[in-house]
Amino acid sequence: MILEGNVIKYGDNVDTDVIIPARYLNTTDHDELAKHCMEDIDATFVNRVKKGDLIVGGQNFGCGSSREHAPVAIKASGVSCVIAKTFARIFYRNAINIGLPILESPEFVDEVEEGDKLNIDLDKGEIINYNKGKTYKIEPFPEFIQNIIKSGGLISHIKV
Repeated sequence: MILEGNVIKYGDNVDTDVIIPARYLNTTDHDELAKHCMEDIDATFVNRVKKGDLIVGGQNFGCGSSREHAPVAIKASGVSCVIAKTFARIFYRNAINIGLPILESPEFVDEVEEGDKLNIDLDKGEIINYNKGKTYKIEPFPEFIQNIIKSGGLISHIKV
């Protein structure tokens, strides 16, 4: 699976309350959640994110509550992948369950800049940063996780 897009970058400890604020948790409508994604940390996010863009974060991305709404809001906003130094464990699993690829690469995160254009090959396990002319190796997902992501999430995968 190949992903391509531009980087929107954040720092450490981006928690689920800023990914999708609690005041919007009274809905499960994906489009409605997308309208409010990241608004408490970046009011410009929803106006500048384009389909396929990638979020890059630092340490402990997705910390906080276990709400599934956070990765749903990110995916529904058009983001194709999140790359961080580390992820909160429950966010990691929730992202996989809804079919949102998430990758850990501390070296990449340290070197990438806002707006860089990326190509990610999930099958090969590599990230190409076109702006830097550099390729980063990442650990590819095991086949069963790749299949969940390609199916659009765990529920869709089980229905197949």
